[in-house]
Amino acid sequence: MSALRTNWSSTRRVLRRAAAFAAGATLVAAGAIASPASAASTLPGWLSTNGSTIVTAAGAPFTIKAAAWFGMETSNCAPHGLWSISLDDGLAAIAGMGFNAIRLPFSNECLTAKASNSINAAVNPGLVSLTPLQLMDTVVARAKAHGLSVILDRHRPDSAAQSELWYTAQYSEQRWIDDWKMLAGRYKNEPSVIGVDLHNEPHGAACWNCGDPTRDWRAAATRAGNAVLAVNPNLLIIVEGVERQNDGSSTWWGGGLKDAGAAPVTLAVKNRVVYSPHDYPASVYTQPWFSASGYPANLEAVWDANWGYLVRKNIAPVLLGEFGTKLETASDRAWLDALVGYLAKTKISYAYWSFNPNSGDTGGLVGDDWRTPQRAKLAALAPILTPAAAPAPQPNPAPTVTPQPTPKPSASASTTPKPTATPKPTATPKPATPSASPTPTVQPGASSPAGITAAWVPQSTWGEGYVAEVTVTATGPVKKWSVSFDAPGTTAVSNAWGMSCSVAAGRVTCTGRDWAAALAPGQTVRVGLQAAATRAPSAPTLTVSAS
Repeated sequence: MSALRTNWSSTRRVLRRAAAFAAGATLVAAGAIASPASAASTLPGWLSTNGSTIVTAAGAPFTIKAAAWFGMETSNCAPHGLWSISLDDGLAAIAGMGFNAIRLPFSNECLTAKASNSINAAVNPGLVSLTPLQLMDTVVARAKAHGLSVILDRHRPDSAAQSELWYTAQYSEQRWIDDWKMLAGRYKNEPSVIGVDLHNEPHGAACWNCGDPTRDWRAAATRAGNAVLAVNPNLLIIVEGVERQNDGSSTWWGGGLKDAGAAPVTLAVKNRVVYSPHDYPASVYTQPWFSASGYPANLEAVWDANWGYLVRKNIAPVLLGEFGTKLETASDRAWLDALVGYLAKTKISYAYWSFNPNSGDTGGLVGDDWRTPQRAKLAALAPILTPAAAPAPQPNPAPTVTPQPTPKPSASASTTPKPTATPKPTATPKPATPSASPTPTVQPGASSPAGITAAWVPQSTWGEGYVAEVTVTATGPVKKWSVSFDAPGTTAVSNAWGMSCSVAAGRVTCTGRDWAAALAPGQTVRVGLQAAATRAPSAPTLTVSAS
């Protein structure tokens, strides 16, 4: 808290300004306040690096203040929430909160998909017919109109799950590089696309400068970074860390950059590398430093050792690529206070995870309605946000892209290595359960066997489908569980988080999976699904089973 006091005269001032951001975001999204006429004039343009500082073409220091809006890396191949709000509503809210950029996750699978899904045509009338790549063009153009730069984040090879390495058996290294070259060319004339996050969260077998070409993330980032810059030399090349560091220490997936100082990523175009760790609180994973006697005062030393030293020693810029919390515990609040103070003091760039409310580990910056600002989070982030209302969007500018055919995948020279045994991986937010807003209740007549209860939480409906969630609470140890309900008119489940779902004879059956598969006594998870349907169930009776 001392760092916060240094940067702000009082906690009251922080809260006043944060309340203004939150209120402004609500009003901007509703179109109730006026803003500057030209959003594009607020954009920094192409950026480069100077020591540990990101700078504009004029040499002025620039801090990237981004929020992640995920969904284009999932089977939807579209930013989530477009079933409830318009694309412009979401971008206006992000800009109104004080961010100046978005981090846009995508998967290679979606780059070649023919269609996205779960977009409400009544709310987003121009988006439903677009391919995911055309939708990305539109997100870039509309972000620019709202004064927001864009970081493209290769989050996953396919929509199924995060991969340890930058390639898989299905998606080769060459495919990864070819897709990056395609995107670099596509936005070569669009300076609002400022950087490329080469691969999200290398972990497990991934190593830094170990010399094994099948696992050496530093070497792979060098190959990909040079390929991108050969197409567009103006882009920032954003390189995450690894989970396991060479001294034997482990940290967050993508979070370890302790070895980058001595073994940097060196590219053919100078002054383009930005390192990007991820960092989360104890509610996401109980790292040892959270239980240390000096917590939270010990955090600054942890950050300095793993990645902050790159800025402290003027080696290279850092963009904290992910951090976030539901802000429900004293430990999490202490962590966020310390981290905000650290970012304010060091002027490190960042990308908050996430705008979306449907992140299982962190919730979002808005509530489950995708509109209501999370005021407590904005209050905590106030010292590092820019207190400005979102600029009025320009009328549908044509994206300045250079269309190119997507290159055909080619085989990688290397094969997927067998990872060595790893400790339990550190959890990272994935499209999962939203933060709690409505209070769900168990539906009348729901079957609740010993060990588990479930409740239906409706989200949104439109002519062709619906989104709903289910809270599942374990009253005893649960190894496996399932929930089913009658849903006449439901034809398919297009996406689900925390469970796998199938439809047969008008009945939906879902089984817990991934982070929600097994539950400890007293644990509650919030899982969900998006379905194609002619009508949505309003309050179905849930039948649950557990073992």
